[in-house]
Amino acid sequence: MQVLQEVLSLISEGKPFSLLPSDVELSTQEAADLLQISRPHLIKLLEDGAMPFKKVGTHRRISLSAIIAYQQHQKELQSEALDALAEQAQTLNFGY
Repeated sequence: MQVLQEVLSLISEGKPFSLLPSDVELSTQEAADLLQISRPHLIKLLEDGAMPFKKVGTHRRISLSAIIAYQQHQKELQSEALDALAEQAQTLNFGY
């Protein structure tokens, strides 16, 4: 039900969306496009262990579920950092 609400919300806002099976594997370029980062940056993240991937020949493949988990983790980190900044602004009496 929640997915349907999100889809309808995106449609009403005129935003594009895609429906993909959760077990799909993406190329590095497709994953980079989805994450809105450069392909070289994505490859560095993969090599640093930020997301699991597998190699098919010389090509890397990343599961959609791994990409979604990475996105969720990044959102949590951003939220924590924003909370810390807001708390610091309050402590320093910046008027926020």
